[in-house]
Amino acid sequence: MPSAARNRSVVAGLLLWTMLPQPSAAGDDNEQDWRLGGAARFNYGWLDYGPDKGDGAFDLELLRVDASGEQGALFFSLQYRWYEDFDAIHHAWLGWRVDEARDLRAGVVQVPFGLLPYASHGFWFGSGYYLGIEDDYDLGAVWRDARDDRRWHLALFAGDEYRNGGEFDRYSFDVATTDALPYREAERVHLRYARDLDGDGWRGEAGGSAFVGRIENRATGGDDVHWGTAVHAELVRGDWSLQLQWAHYDYGVDGDRIALSAFMFPFEIAAEADVLTANLAYALPRTGWLDAITCYNDLSTTQVDGPGLRDSWQNVSGCSFAKGPMFTYVDWIAGHNMWFVGGPGVGIREPGGDRWRSRLNVNLGLYF
Repeated sequence: MPSAARNRSVVAGLLLWTMLPQPSAAGDDNEQDWRLGGAARFNYGWLDYGPDKGDGAFDLELLRVDASGEQGALFFSLQYRWYEDFDAIHHAWLGWRVDEARDLRAGVVQVPFGLLPYASHGFWFGSGYYLGIEDDYDLGAVWRDARDDRRWHLALFAGDEYRNGGEFDRYSFDVATTDALPYREAERVHLRYARDLDGDGWRGEAGGSAFVGRIENRATGGDDVHWGTAVHAELVRGDWSLQLQWAHYDYGVDGDRIALSAFMFPFEIAAEADVLTANLAYALPRTGWLDAITCYNDLSTTQVDGPGLRDSWQNVSGCSFAKGPMFTYVDWIAGHNMWFVGGPGVGIREPGGDRWRSRLNVNLGLYF
């Protein structure tokens, strides 16, 4: 059985297991806590580019199932997603808790790099997501130590979540194995540190992240060094919040490009780049029917240097609205030389990536 299909079967089995009554061991005083949930999301998009220009269709975007639970020192979380044309693991891990501040998680787990859990506020994330350095989930183990006012993450990953660069049906953006660029992610070590900030009316955290690993060339059997680093801060003052991040990654391959894939398609990115992020958000005072309204502007750019490369930009302006189990994003997304708005990739110079493109996006989610 192919590795991707085998991983999907394992997750489906775990989901079925969590739905069944769980017996307690005789004499075990540890209480069990099992939770099953999910979501259905619907999306409306109006585009000013491409063959679907002006399309205002309202479609089912996602169905997902979540399961989590704990017993004693053990706990777990998993999520599986169904999109229109494919299905994929989001995450699936088992954890062991030393205490409330320290734990170990193993499986398909979020990569501890940069601002956590996201370097963005909107539905479309920031540039880092499309480069595999934001909201990325890979197969490995993560140790977390959050005692006092400091947070450490130390992680070891065996590769992407499927350990198969030819599997393009995925949620996380990972190195893709293509005919022109036959690479695959291999082992990687991550270290992340952050410290609380509190003073002069501001609170938040600041820190740094770094990783080093290996990229396999599937055609030659050779290896290349893959590394990255970031400094990041998130500050809150009253109802305002500010996210700042600088990240650098380098795949170390021959040439200026490497391929990534997610959501069924591979595309090319610059093999080395600086990624800058500056996001500002305001939480409106709670009034009326809604539980919460947050408005934001997320700006990010991928800065590159080399033949055949060009800087990429992305800006997302919008608001999110929360009411009970409903959560809605209303975003205006603008991109220059960005893959998901008709560009050739990220950081790539090719015809078609020169002008700004934008879309209005409304995503209505029902969570249970």
